[in-house]
Amino acid sequence: MVRHVHVVDRQRSRSGEDTVTETTTAETSHEVERVIIRFAGDSGDGMQLTGDRFTNASALAGNDLSTLPDFPAEIRAPAGTLAGVSAFQVQISDHDITTPGDAPEVLVAMNPAALKSELHRLVAGGTLIINTDTFDERNLDKAGYDHDPLASDDLDGYQVIRVPMTNLTKEACKDLGVKPRDADRSKNFFALGLVSWMYSRPVEPTLEWIDTKFAGKDLVIGANRAAFNAGHAFGETAELGDQRVVVRPAPLQPGTYTNITGNIALAWGLVAASRLSGCPLFLGAYPITPASDILHELSRHKRFGVITFQAEDEIAAIGSALGAAYGGRLGVTATSGPGVALKSETLGLAVSLEIPMILVDIQRGGPSTGLPTKTEASDLMLAMHGRHGEAPLPIVSANTPADCFYMAIEAARIALTHRTPVILLSDGYLANSSEPWRIPDLASLAPISVEFATGPNQTNEDGDGVFWPYLRDDLLARQWAVPGTPGLMHRIGGIEKEDGTGNISYDPENHRHMVDLRKARVQRVEVPDAEVTGVEDPDLLMVGWGSTWGAITGAVGRACRAGHRVGHVHLRHLNPLPANLDDLLGRSEKVLVPEMNLGQLSQILRAEYLVDARTVSKVTGQPFTAAELDGIIREALDV
Repeated sequence: MVRHVHVVDRQRSRSGEDTVTETTTAETSHEVERVIIRFAGDSGDGMQLTGDRFTNASALAGNDLSTLPDFPAEIRAPAGTLAGVSAFQVQISDHDITTPGDAPEVLVAMNPAALKSELHRLVAGGTLIINTDTFDERNLDKAGYDHDPLASDDLDGYQVIRVPMTNLTKEACKDLGVKPRDADRSKNFFALGLVSWMYSRPVEPTLEWIDTKFAGKDLVIGANRAAFNAGHAFGETAELGDQRVVVRPAPLQPGTYTNITGNIALAWGLVAASRLSGCPLFLGAYPITPASDILHELSRHKRFGVITFQAEDEIAAIGSALGAAYGGRLGVTATSGPGVALKSETLGLAVSLEIPMILVDIQRGGPSTGLPTKTEASDLMLAMHGRHGEAPLPIVSANTPADCFYMAIEAARIALTHRTPVILLSDGYLANSSEPWRIPDLASLAPISVEFATGPNQTNEDGDGVFWPYLRDDLLARQWAVPGTPGLMHRIGGIEKEDGTGNISYDPENHRHMVDLRKARVQRVEVPDAEVTGVEDPDLLMVGWGSTWGAITGAVGRACRAGHRVGHVHLRHLNPLPANLDDLLGRSEKVLVPEMNLGQLSQILRAEYLVDARTVSKVTGQPFTAAELDGIIREALDV
């Protein structure tokens, strides 16, 4: 699903403070620094939409935020069952945050299944907002309840707000000519209106979005507006004054901001890389969760010279990207783990051809079909070694949704500069979660220099000019020759070639030379030094990669504030690794590596640096929380 993105112009007053429209008063509300809310309901209840709209309203209000959409694994699980529960968690704050929060303080449960599935996440004493209309015998039975939790002591210890959302929505819509069944579909907007009132969210952006989204469908617009307004009014009239709070805007640099997901940021980064390099962008892709949004988004940008091709399968997708790269374009293919496996032979061919191409892997739980809608980061070894023969290539990884933009540009820079395929790793968590992002000026981004061969580079025995495809520069990169350029006829392919000429060669020594050369080419990639945050000479060093950044950053911050000597190194370049990493690892007595796999980076660090890197593993389909890692840090330090 492609999320609509709203741009926020943050204006500064002369004092440097953000100017926002106040929507509440001190007499009717109290301030909090942050709040974590989780919306949960049946997959047909519109929880992702509800969370998305609340998030966008919060972005317009100037808050920092981080989200965690949690999709059900089954596409069409039976309605009202635990397998069909869809959830969306968001943390909004008046300060910089890095995660969607350890545990929600507010849970909106639209039916019994949502309550049973999500209640364990709610903090003790947290607020429960329950759609009581769905707690009938049939739905209770579907959720596996043998009793009604609303009529028992199950919810003791929580602040429970009981709301007949379905009936109140139908009542609000009855004079509009909306059928009761159609009105029922708008109950998520009732929930959104109520929560928007409780957390002082601006209402105009949501109402404007309804008008735009459902333009031409007057009854739908009317029903959704009526439901939203009814929910907002319920908050005002139901004596919930003690529940109303304000989260002030977060201090942000002046500029234009957008609430962006990782997949959209990655797509925009590829477009930016195309503009920075002057190479037209081509994406060949086959739809696969959770990577499909990249194809969807790029298909909208034909005005920037982007060509997208939805192939019949994964092999055809990478084949088209390779062909586009051979023809002088920035060739990209985007997929998830199962697709990487299918693309491996063609990826090996790209290594042999020494063609600039990008493979984007949005990782998900595996093996095989695995957990298509859940996150995991278990493709690192697949990226490192998942090809026939010795076929090394550079690997980079994004660490936040916004960072996907910059790492897409970095992947393109490496591919185009070094004439090599590059793997860019993201995951389902980054792909679907969002955060505020300050849109950069394209002029502030470094250009990517690309030169194509224009004429012969050798002279044959007869004195005629010829083109050798494997003559190399100081980076060991060969020249990029666009097919059809006069005088540049040459041979490249999957059969081993002679260095320089490109002639087919079965000579053993030449093969050894080419194997060593392909490895050396990757080692020539310029990688910035790794940086330590927290304590520079720590007792405990946390080393991470990918989407673990937010949770590790939060946990290390807590540990340092508690007086512990803990540092954090986060790797965005995984092959080759930063040159100073060996020194950084040697400064600490203990090294912990949190990963959403069984320890793949740990194995690499142990093999490469002979360091006792200890794995902190999580493979539940859910990202780490800062609280989890804080406990692990304290245990490792024995405090």
